[in-house]
Amino acid sequence: MSFSTETPLLDTVTSPADLKRLSDAQLEQLADELRRDTISAVSKTGGHLGAGLGVVELTVALHAVFDTPRDKIIWDVSHQCYPHKILTGRRQQMATLRQENGLSGFTKRSESPYDPFGAAHSSTSISAALGFAVARDLGGNCDTGHGDAIAVIGDGAMTAGMAYEAMNNAGHLKKRLIVILNDNDMSIAPPVGALSSYLSQLYAGAPFQDLRLAAKGAVSFLPEPFREGAKRAKDLLKGMAVGGTLFEALGFSYIGPIDGHDLEQLLPVLRTVKDRADGPILIHAVTQKGKGYAPAEQSADRGHARAKFDVLTGEQTKAASNAPSYTKVFSDALCQAAADDPLVCAVTAAMPDGTGLDLFAERYPSRSFDVGIAEQHGVTFCAGLAAGGLKPFCAMYSTFLQRGYDQVVHDVAIQRLPVRFAIDRAGLVGADGATHAGSYDIAYLANLPGFVVMAAADEAELKHMVATAVAHNDGPIAFRYPRGEGLGVDLPERGEILPIGKGRIIREGKRVAILSFGTRLGEVLTACEALEAKGITPTVADARFAKPLDRELILRLGADHEALITIEEGAVGGFGSHVAQLLAEEEVFDHGLKFRSMVLPDIFIDQASPKAMYDVAGLNAEQIEKKVLDVLGVASLGKRA
Repeated sequence: MSFSTETPLLDTVTSPADLKRLSDAQLEQLADELRRDTISAVSKTGGHLGAGLGVVELTVALHAVFDTPRDKIIWDVSHQCYPHKILTGRRQQMATLRQENGLSGFTKRSESPYDPFGAAHSSTSISAALGFAVARDLGGNCDTGHGDAIAVIGDGAMTAGMAYEAMNNAGHLKKRLIVILNDNDMSIAPPVGALSSYLSQLYAGAPFQDLRLAAKGAVSFLPEPFREGAKRAKDLLKGMAVGGTLFEALGFSYIGPIDGHDLEQLLPVLRTVKDRADGPILIHAVTQKGKGYAPAEQSADRGHARAKFDVLTGEQTKAASNAPSYTKVFSDALCQAAADDPLVCAVTAAMPDGTGLDLFAERYPSRSFDVGIAEQHGVTFCAGLAAGGLKPFCAMYSTFLQRGYDQVVHDVAIQRLPVRFAIDRAGLVGADGATHAGSYDIAYLANLPGFVVMAAADEAELKHMVATAVAHNDGPIAFRYPRGEGLGVDLPERGEILPIGKGRIIREGKRVAILSFGTRLGEVLTACEALEAKGITPTVADARFAKPLDRELILRLGADHEALITIEEGAVGGFGSHVAQLLAEEEVFDHGLKFRSMVLPDIFIDQASPKAMYDVAGLNAEQIEKKVLDVLGVASLGKRA
């Protein structure tokens, strides 16, 4: 396989305005060069590859036809925005992608005027674009001016209810709004549900015959593999409003499907829509995730998220690890539990690979459910499963579970249903930055009556917590664990059922006690090694539970030490706040106890390595050591206590 790095036309582009002087044939060449440049850039930094490769032609066409940044292009999720960044003056910064002080892997308002709306979660683009359209019509004050609002949303994101809420509202308001459905038959995993089947049934009809002809959107013009899907759609779904499609029933004019990799179709459609649209319109563009790069096209996830890789082979360069990932430990433990208990089932929201449920699905397909990017539905679905007598595990990233919080409160907690929440990506996650950090789940779950909230200090503890969750039938229970590899501890053959609300002493000491909740325990023990050299021997405990608290353990630590420090990978209002409340209620502070709580700071921490992010957060071993010295009043690191 050969790979050219020559990009003579792209080298002349410093902003989207430069595309206006290019012929359509030159735009074709530019797209080819842009695809190669994207591959080259991501090979050096790692990142989301397949999604961007699938929208190269669409990105070129949008910037060639529309007047950005006056016209607002809003990329849903926005992990497909790397070609957009290259065309909007950030090409020279691509070497810093997803690194500390570098470019974000997503759109970010503070990064560029060409990023009108930040996104890293799904299904927000239509709502935001409608907001821009209304602001335009009501004379909103925008630094870059107001033009068209264009939402680019993938069919994976169209599984979320928020997209339909926005479309319903847009159809009612009848504002000029352009939505491009980037139908790539993938999100991160293949899409699920009736909508995906529906899209495959749509044919190439359009409400405006001249648009249809301009786009060459007839079935005969669609290349394989798109043509076959269009041919199947002789009959549209029954029961729809007159007009023929779901989108038209919601008040949108519908155009498509068209080939999203054919600029001869994209350019005339976009130009005609720009000239003639007078209300909400949806353009259905069929694309291929990973398009133009064989290793991505051939991979199961179409090259969704990649470590650094060799351009010629696509082989990724990942450091070898002797320890399994926390996600793998969870997956294995859940499969083991399912083998023993036929009531165990699992639900994820479009993240079977990321949560480890792909393995579970292979072994227990009838008990595995991927609901699509629909966390609200997923949580309430689990509530129904639990009410029906099953033992559902709701496996979601901490940051994604936020989307289902109302359902966690109303449908699970209030009804005291035994849903098991497996919360992956707890704490700071590195290159994905603030949007994907699991910062808030301790606080937003531990304040709910009847909830059990656990955090694993290592991979062995995670295995125990899976077993504990299986056995717990008295209300909801959650356990959190981080991204990445474990500590390499010995794993038990089977997890043990932990006593609810009981922590453990790791080491006995004096003067100061450190009570850790989660995987900062390793940093605590490293800090203790340095403190011992200074004559300080802290007591160290693993809380295991943020709710219910181990009252006996906490009160003993408070009574037997001058100072008590709690540590967690979560925001203020979480574990440390609950400990402080207990100490205040029991009047422990009246006896002179010094209490400190180490939590994530009240800021959003930008992407960097996890260690660098925890340095910013003040939760690494050096900061823990300093906190102990400060609370004990040791002025110099060289002074013995």
